[in-house]
Amino acid sequence: MSRKIRIPARTIMTPGPVEVYPSVLRVMGTPILGQFDPMFLKVMDEVKEMIKVPFQTKNEEAFAIDGTSRSGLEAALIALIEPGDKVLIPAYGRFAYLLGEIAERAKADVIYIEKEWDSVFEPKVVIDAIKKHQPKIIAMVHGETANGQMQPLKEIGEFCRENDLFFVVDTVATYGGAEIKVDEWQIDVAIAGSQKCVSVPAGLSLITYNERVKKVLASRYQKELGLSKDIRNKRHISSNYLDLSQLERYWNQERINHHTEATSMIYALHEGLSLLLDEGIENSYQRHKINDQAIVAGIKSMGLELYGDMTTKMPTVTPILIPEGIDGESVRSMLLEEFGIEIASSFGPLQNKVWRIGNMGYSSRKENVLHVLGALEAVLIFHGANVSPGKAVQEALNVYLTSK
Repeated sequence: MSRKIRIPARTIMTPGPVEVYPSVLRVMGTPILGQFDPMFLKVMDEVKEMIKVPFQTKNEEAFAIDGTSRSGLEAALIALIEPGDKVLIPAYGRFAYLLGEIAERAKADVIYIEKEWDSVFEPKVVIDAIKKHQPKIIAMVHGETANGQMQPLKEIGEFCRENDLFFVVDTVATYGGAEIKVDEWQIDVAIAGSQKCVSVPAGLSLITYNERVKKVLASRYQKELGLSKDIRNKRHISSNYLDLSQLERYWNQERINHHTEATSMIYALHEGLSLLLDEGIENSYQRHKINDQAIVAGIKSMGLELYGDMTTKMPTVTPILIPEGIDGESVRSMLLEEFGIEIASSFGPLQNKVWRIGNMGYSSRKENVLHVLGALEAVLIFHGANVSPGKAVQEALNVYLTSK
């Protein structure tokens, strides 16, 4: 029996995925072209250039990898890691451990430095750990969605470059919504995704890397056996699908036949990036900042507490301590069922202790902010929480009216 999918309307205020621009959904219905059709190659070339803008880079290489953000993280790390290489992971939230797990599976010698999740690292702590352990690679998260914290990177990047170390950064939760300066911060590889501030469906990872990394890729390049029996390499990258040395040639003029491109997703990415650039990247940062200020003002005026260090809070995620005696999952369930709003819980030591409101991409809109604040207040009152009624939306409105 065939059935039609019936999807309810939702206001998605999680740290990803987020609501997708209507025009992105429409462009995904564009007729399919062959992956080497000259018109499609033009689309790919335009995507390459647009990807660079939120990264603030002049790198030659910037392209999309078929797969969610995790595919880009894995591609970046396995491109640089050879068995036994030391990789330093400063962990202040969940996704640093993902970087470490990927590195472990690539047979690296992984060294963690760890701290409580309520704040980021002082750059000096990371630099001292680098001096002590002498790693080949330092892999960090810029914006950690588990706790809403954003790590300063400039000093760490400078030290890595001065000492000829590779600096790999997960910018998945900040790309397009907060400032990233790949070149100025001397990041060797930066990775993002389509499903957060670019407001495209999950399914693509965005990556950029510099000439230092290109040299490593060139030294490890192995062409697929079905395409050539001549280009073999004992140091080849462990994955074929996520082999950056091949993907680079797929996206460049060589156009090796690596895989069948996810054509409709590239259309979607082209549209999402076009909308972001039409808005202006600085304007996007400002929109996310104002909406973040409105969320924070509303949550505080309600009488709720925020989690973590507010001086390093990222603008795209707001972590809220669940009031004592309140069933956090019951609140989330009522928000979804009665108001059509989705917010997120958290992970690890913050599970059942923190709610997270996302503020990303097309979801980062005034009407969404006001809706989630009003609904959260109503649901908390229903659950018997001690909140100040009527203040949250008013305080958020004050932020919007004074920011004009």
